Amino acid sequence: MEKFKIVVDSSADLLFAEGIPFAYAPLKIITAEKQYIDNADLDVKDMVETLSTYKGKSSTSCPNPEEWLQAFGDAESVFCMTITGTLSGSYNSAMLAKRLYEEKYPGRRVFVINSLSTGPEMKLIAEYIRELILKNEDYETICGKVTEYMQNTGLLFMLESMRNLANNGRINSVVAKAVGLLGIRIVGQASEVGDLQLLDKCRGQQKALEAMFNRMKEFGFNGGRVRLAHCFNEKAAETLKNMILTEFPASNIEVYTCRGLCGFYAEKGGMLVGYEKNIQA
Repeated sequence: MEKFKIVVDSSADLLFAEGIPFAYAPLKIITAEKQYIDNADLDVKDMVETLSTYKGKSSTSCPNPEEWLQAFGDAESVFCMTITGTLSGSYNSAMLAKRLYEEKYPGRRVFVINSLSTGPEMKLIAEYIRELILKNEDYETICGKVTEYMQNTGLLFMLESMRNLANNGRINSVVAKAVGLLGIRIVGQASEVGDLQLLDKCRGQQKALEAMFNRMKEFGFNGGRVRLAHCFNEKAAETLKNMILTEFPASNIEVYTCRGLCGFYAEKGGMLVGYEKNIQA
């Protein structure tokens, strides 16, 4: 039996955690023609390109409790994290799986974390959990430190299309129709209650990137870790990375491509930024 295990849903864009028992529960992207399972086998580029011209309805589906239980496996203590419970049923499903798991295995524990976010902010939190496990911290200490750490992370996004968000009721359709016209980009954040808060409407990508960086600083970024997840827009991610490093050269920055669920909502050209806030020098 494993002592500790990290389990996330696939919106965290994580397929493994080096040196730590790890599993993920895949979300699904569903159309009338096809179901895309957000796992290691998914061709994200093909999915994004196909859906960019798809005229029908599309939706997403969260892991069910049985899928969460399978991911928990055989561990004494599980740290489980989900996409924001405000916009998805993943958290409630994981909570039900926690109850079933703890009833079946008395003495075992599952700490379910509602990230109130997605993608790269979840990645930062998972990385922090891994570090605490590798430092041999005990279960209660990890729970407390992770809860505190989450007060000092944030998520910003830049989108050049909001069609899939609007189709799934995540955003107002009138607002969504304006994005992309005349080069309009939307900059927003995951709010404190886990919904999408729109902040800036920018003409062109460069202005949107500048707005993102200014918002990061406004919300407390002063160096530290940044995770940049782009939906096939590496140029924009590298531009923002260079902006950050010019002002905060000690920042720890990782750039990577979104996987399925985040790619579906970010759409081609979009970007998600997870960052640490108020880091002590």
